[in-house]
Amino acid sequence: MAGENLSDTDAAAQRAIHKAAWRLIPLLCVAYIISYIDRTNVGFAALTMNPDLGLTPEQFGFAAGMFFVGYCIFEIPSNVALQRFGARKWLARIMVTWGLAAAATAFATGPISYSVIRFITGVAEAGFYPGAIFYIATWFPVAVRGRILAWFVVAVPLSSVISGPISTALLQMDGIYGLTGWQWLFIIEGLPACVMGAITLFVLADRPEEAHWLTDAEKQALRAQLDGEHHSETKKDLWGALADPRVLVLSLAYFFFVTGSIGVNIWLPQILRPYGLSTLEIGFISAIPYIVGSIALILWSHFLDKSRKYVKHYVIGCAVSGVGFLASVMFDSLWLAVAGVSIAVIGMSGARPAIFCIPPRFLSGAAAAGGIALINSFGNLGGFLGPYAIGWLRQTTGGFTAALYFLAASMALSAVLAMGVRFLKAKT
Repeated sequence: MAGENLSDTDAAAQRAIHKAAWRLIPLLCVAYIISYIDRTNVGFAALTMNPDLGLTPEQFGFAAGMFFVGYCIFEIPSNVALQRFGARKWLARIMVTWGLAAAATAFATGPISYSVIRFITGVAEAGFYPGAIFYIATWFPVAVRGRILAWFVVAVPLSSVISGPISTALLQMDGIYGLTGWQWLFIIEGLPACVMGAITLFVLADRPEEAHWLTDAEKQALRAQLDGEHHSETKKDLWGALADPRVLVLSLAYFFFVTGSIGVNIWLPQILRPYGLSTLEIGFISAIPYIVGSIALILWSHFLDKSRKYVKHYVIGCAVSGVGFLASVMFDSLWLAVAGVSIAVIGMSGARPAIFCIPPRFLSGAAAAGGIALINSFGNLGGFLGPYAIGWLRQTTGGFTAALYFLAASMALSAVLAMGVRFLKAKT
């Protein structure tokens, strides 16, 4: 009888996980796609916006990176607020305010106003990604968490697949109702976040116990499985988590990871421009590495869940990415450069879900929320360094070769730092 009860409980938990995956993850993935488009569409807007606003490469890189300054400053306070108000309400608030701020970028008139609006957009979006990661950890057991995170973060490469063709098509709306193409780009790509915020209020449930679409047996089984994973050694104190050396090392590793990933995300359209492509050709060709990355991410996640060696997978992903960036500058060929960037995106796609599977192994509750927020907050400062450094190197050297070497070095540093976590605690 005991064996039958255990089997029934496991079956109920699996049904709950299946239902939750289909109800929650598509919404979060779509929201994250919109989020990443709003972060990085400035790369496509720059093709016509920079001359209109009189932006130099360095000014563009600085302003593009200001998003991440605002984002990082308000990241941890936002996640603390999420704990207080609940994920459903707080994530909805984030989506609505970032959508309005992103659309307002259309009204920038020069480098200062552009920088200020980007900063405000970062403040508005602060907390979405770590909040969603924490939310997923409260719903899905560790046995499936790698795959679930992969289906969530597949939004990153998918956003670039979508953003390229759509953004470059929107640039063709020049002159409609007196607005430039890049203004239409920001308005049309910003406002969908507001719609997603409204939908979130009706779809998400903060905890399994509040999900009306689960049976009582499924709620109890899923809760028992999740509670069983919170071992006595997991840290629950928020301030203790923020001082944990593992969290600090992961924060620094993620800083260099984001430096590389956001750097190429924002600058790829302009990296492709010297090859003599039209705006629409840039949009479609820039999507190729991210189509490959999306497929690689889903396949990689299965190996991630099977091994649960999250640090190892993160290090391998960063190393592959660094090799890809080096390969992209070895030959003077458009398609070999695209192949190199594709390899780099494959590595980044494999590393991205791995790093956020690590903290819940030694943190839980408020400590997990704060620790994940710190890693993401400090890490996203790399979102300022990457675009700015590439802009400075482009302006100083007259090309992108040095910039791509810089991206390769950033991914290598991230890999080396992440390896240090093993020495702090082998269990991760």
